[in-house]
Amino acid sequence: MTDTPPDRLSVNPASPFYNESLLDRGIGVRFKGIEKNNVEEYCISEGWVRLAVGRGTDRFGNPMAMKVKGPVEVWFKS
Repeated sequence: MTDTPPDRLSVNPASPFYNESLLDRGIGVRFKGIEKNNVEEYCISEGWVRLAVGRGTDRFGNPMAMKVKGPVEVWFKS
């Protein structure tokens, strides 16, 4: 395994950026200097994260999310 996390990763299995082995390894995300644990998807090069908002879901059962732009730092937890 490589020690650098991917540029883009999603926790949604329907996404083309989903990678179960990397998610099992553990990913930490810091957005604007604050560690976040509700990140649904991130992109380092474009500088955005998609955060789960509240407990609501859309009509497909996916969590409601909003895309926020800013500096993103990503690392492997283990």
